[in-house]
Amino acid sequence: MGTERNLSRRKNILYCAISVLIICILLFPLYWILVTSLKTEKEIFQIPPTFWPKELNLKSYMTQLERGDFNMFRSFRNSIVISVGAMIISIVLAVPASYGVAKFSFKGKKAIILGFLITQMLPVSVLLTPLFIMYNKMHLYNTVWSTIFADATIGIPFSVLVLKNFFASIPDELEEAAYIDGYNRFTTFTKVLIPIAKPGIVVCGVFSFLYAWGDLAYGMTFIIDQQKRPITAGIFNFLGQYGTKWSYLTAFAVVTIIPVALIFIFMQKYIIEGMTSGAVKG
Repeated sequence: MGTERNLSRRKNILYCAISVLIICILLFPLYWILVTSLKTEKEIFQIPPTFWPKELNLKSYMTQLERGDFNMFRSFRNSIVISVGAMIISIVLAVPASYGVAKFSFKGKKAIILGFLITQMLPVSVLLTPLFIMYNKMHLYNTVWSTIFADATIGIPFSVLVLKNFFASIPDELEEAAYIDGYNRFTTFTKVLIPIAKPGIVVCGVFSFLYAWGDLAYGMTFIIDQQKRPITAGIFNFLGQYGTKWSYLTAFAVVTIIPVALIFIFMQKYIIEGMTSGAVKG
């Protein structure tokens, strides 16, 4: 028994060491981005490289706050508005659609599900031209609504496919019991089924938000006014207009990463619960 415990302890230590090493490798690029944003341009290209700035440089952050075209707070706000808008539209439309697909039998149901799957496979470049023509004719071009709607077109199919499994796994007897208690179909859906599917709804909301937050193609194509563009498009234009100043670029990247990190820190419980429940119930 003692030998087996020692072997088991050694395995645990080995696995922990390997896990720590893998985590360090995966997180090192994020650490390097942060450190680079705090260095001067001269120190960034210094050989051998420094793993912590000799002289703390906050100019990369302060300068961007002062620039008229590339105000960090404005770009950050634009990204928040676009991402939250796309997330709300995706959830509001996907939740009842997924319920209908899961609980009702109708002609063309398989074709609709197949259509959702196909939209997930289409590259963004294929959708840019038709969406551009539509938004131009609808007078939505160069407005945040064009990017919000475009990002929602990706979030909706994903959310429907994920939530369909949640609603399909809910027993019909639960709905019948709600009807006996005096609920109609709408109140049963809102007060009984939606709370049960809450983990899946949170997962879909998070992924819809993150997709819109990291989008570059739609923000660059449908918005030409720099003051209305999201932060990802601001980074891209920042390179082209002012040259490659890596301290400024990495400072922008740090600010862009912050919401993503906060979401996974505070929402990881719901994300793990939603993903595992969807895998089991699907």
